[in-house]
Amino acid sequence: MEKDHPSAENIMRLYQEGAAQWDAIRKENFIEQVWLDRFLALLPEHASILDLGCGGGDPIARYFLQKGHQICGVDASAPLLERCQQRFPHAEWHLADMRSLKLQQTFDGIIAWDSFFHLTRSAQRKMFSIFQQHSHDGTALMFTSGPDNGEAIGEFIGEPLYHASLAPDEYRQLLATHGFNVRNQVTEDPTCGGRTIWLAQLEKTQ
Repeated sequence: MEKDHPSAENIMRLYQEGAAQWDAIRKENFIEQVWLDRFLALLPEHASILDLGCGGGDPIARYFLQKGHQICGVDASAPLLERCQQRFPHAEWHLADMRSLKLQQTFDGIIAWDSFFHLTRSAQRKMFSIFQQHSHDGTALMFTSGPDNGEAIGEFIGEPLYHASLAPDEYRQLLATHGFNVRNQVTEDPTCGGRTIWLAQLEKTQ
């Protein structure tokens, strides 16, 4: 039985207490544009995008909005979400835990960039049903993970910062089980800060 590192319980608190520090770091570190463009290439014009773990909305939500897309952002950190609301008042923002999300709507794209990997492995497995519930035919899904099964503990505002990952084969199986086909996948992409990235799309029915 998997036993989670105790720091897994502190993620929400860290991003609330360290909101200002994280927002400042994040705004100056926009290295994922190539992957955002790959994601957008699967979407229609003026797409609806669900951004899970949207942080302060800068740079990812900002980029999508500048491209003419509609954003629905979700984050569990009230201070970060307040920044989204101040910067982009015409977008839709929800203070919520992605693990229990039930928006009763579907989106053309779902992104969980540098957020999904803060969940425990058991929580990650359950997220695929939530992805599916918020998807329709052709919905693109992109998330970052670790390179293999396990946990990794970083540091943020002087405290342990939890990350976890499933094995690649398990991600592929979970995606397939929930109707998603992998469109692109790179493990520890050297052009994107060593991130492991998954881009998939819900199977379109004929």
